Amino acid sequence: MTDCSGCSSATPDGSCTSTTGCDKPGEDKMQKTLNRIKNKIVVMSGKGGVGKSTIATNLAVALSLAGKKVGLLDVDVHGPSVPRLLSLKGKKPHMGDQIMEPVPWSKNLSVMSLGFLLEDDRQAVIWRGPVKIGLIKQFLEDVMWGDLDYLIVDCPPGTGDEPLTTLQTLGHSAMAVIVTTPQGVAIDDVRRSVSFVGEIGNRVLGIIENMSGFVCPDCGSVHDIFDSGGGEALAKEANVRFLGRIPLDPEVTRSGDEGFPFMKIHRDSATGKAMKEVIAPIIALPDIPSKG
Repeated sequence: MTDCSGCSSATPDGSCTSTTGCDKPGEDKMQKTLNRIKNKIVVMSGKGGVGKSTIATNLAVALSLAGKKVGLLDVDVHGPSVPRLLSLKGKKPHMGDQIMEPVPWSKNLSVMSLGFLLEDDRQAVIWRGPVKIGLIKQFLEDVMWGDLDYLIVDCPPGTGDEPLTTLQTLGHSAMAVIVTTPQGVAIDDVRRSVSFVGEIGNRVLGIIENMSGFVCPDCGSVHDIFDSGGGEALAKEANVRFLGRIPLDPEVTRSGDEGFPFMKIHRDSATGKAMKEVIAPIIALPDIPSKG
């Protein structure tokens, strides 16, 4: 049922008595869109350069390869990298009257990013908060996502307008996956992301420690070039799930640069198996009770 609280036709329990239509059509349209999405996952980090977009993209691809209907929304307004990571640069969404069709990557995965709307990928996006907020809401409300098992949202680093607007618009049922690297300087910033999600009233689904060890391209062994275990320690400190460690693998970087998702072509490698372990609880998400 649509929440009509604040509407002139609302009853005390928040339902609508109008026979001519609600006077909050925008909110009604947004709610109808969100009601068709089973699981909403926001991938975020308090620190830049931790591989967040790569993880969000490979998570969406892995879920789609598992037979799930997935939407991938890139709300990194100033650095939209998802089109490159999926070899979709130059693609354009079909635009209609107050409606947009997401760009298909496969029959199970649809994608939307500001990168599809820029005429020149060298173009700087110089926008203040209200414009970015409006774009994110438009991407959620006006894009024809349809029925989805998962909507994965790739946020820019920090706790600013983009993650705040995304979580508040998706509602309390949306969950955050927080990405960190093992170093203390990253953990300090990511700790703020954990508290940010809690203060908004959402749930942290789990923490991923990325770049946890280096995979030697010659022998395949893993070497710690940073301290390891910081992500797991933070998860214990914050009393949230630790989803696992993903090593720093040159093949992950090469795959992203060339636009071929790692989880499609290297899912049986050691790093691919580590990603599978991280993703397993998310694939099982419908069986996990959620708050809100």
